[in-house]
Amino acid sequence: MIANEFSKIFEMSVAQRILLVEELWDSIADNPEAIPITDSQKKELEKRLDAYYASPEAGTSWELHAKRDPKLLKERYLKTID
Repeated sequence: MIANEFSKIFEMSVAQRILLVEELWDSIADNPEAIPITDSQKKELEKRLDAYYASPEAGTSWELHAKRDPKLLKERYLKTID
């Protein structure tokens, strides 16, 4: 199992592991073309883009959602680091 290969990771504090995961995720996000998407995912993205282009004013910005529900803002931006 992969956990055995990386056992030292589990000796890290939770905050250190969160930072590690963030760094791993960022390294994946830096290379989005390496992440395959299925045909059904492509169709869904196209459908959503078409809906946006047909009526861009119908959507709601992230900022507006965060104002309506401060919990969203907290969950997205609040990070606790030891």
